[in-house]
Amino acid sequence: MALDLADYERKAREAVMAFWGNRAKALQAKIEAGTLDTGERGAVTAGTTMDGFTALLIDLVKANGLGHADIHQKRHVLTLPGYFRPTKLWDVLVIHQGRLIAALEMKSQVGPSFGNNANNRAEEAIGSAHDFWTAYREGAFGADTPRPFLGWLMMVEDAPASRSPAKRETSLHYPIFPEFRGASYLQRYDLLCQKLVRENLYTAACTLASPREAKDSGAYADMSELTSLRSFVSAFAGHIAAAAARAV
Repeated sequence: MALDLADYERKAREAVMAFWGNRAKALQAKIEAGTLDTGERGAVTAGTTMDGFTALLIDLVKANGLGHADIHQKRHVLTLPGYFRPTKLWDVLVIHQGRLIAALEMKSQVGPSFGNNANNRAEEAIGSAHDFWTAYREGAFGADTPRPFLGWLMMVEDAPASRSPAKRETSLHYPIFPEFRGASYLQRYDLLCQKLVRENLYTAACTLASPREAKDSGAYADMSELTSLRSFVSAFAGHIAAAAARAV
């Protein structure tokens, strides 16, 4: 049986339009209320910018045989136990018959300053994955549970500042890896996602680039085949279909 990718390209464009539209609405609302955060943080703290991608993931679950699973989106039911810390809050959890099927996290980065959070995002992604898989190994999600899907999706503003070579990194004692030399912030996020998958820290990881003007078109671009949205949704749909087949 072929996987159902749930018309993901159209829904992804809708999600991108919602991303930029919700940011603009949140920013305007905070300006009018007089509660604007520093810089553009007010557009992020509204918490609705990635909802379109959440909806796409839910559609993929339903389309591939687990429509009766519990798909958690509310903050109070999104925590999982950790190994190095008590709990970790995820963005979407899929649980079926008490078994953890998938845990997903979605992040975004917009300008004008792309360097402020890039390293923090990498540290968070790496640390969360290591904590998750160690907790899994120790039976935190139940005994004899099949390996869950762990996904990380990153939306980055496509702009001259994110496409240009990032600030020069220096390492006084040992050289940095050559792939980082002259890489833009978008390329760094792509390299991060590629390595997260190749090191088996995440089942799938995706980097999407989208300009602000995409609020009207939903335009986005992939950075590489391994980190493309198609690779991400295909891996996720396949995992859901396998879990559904086991549940029969």
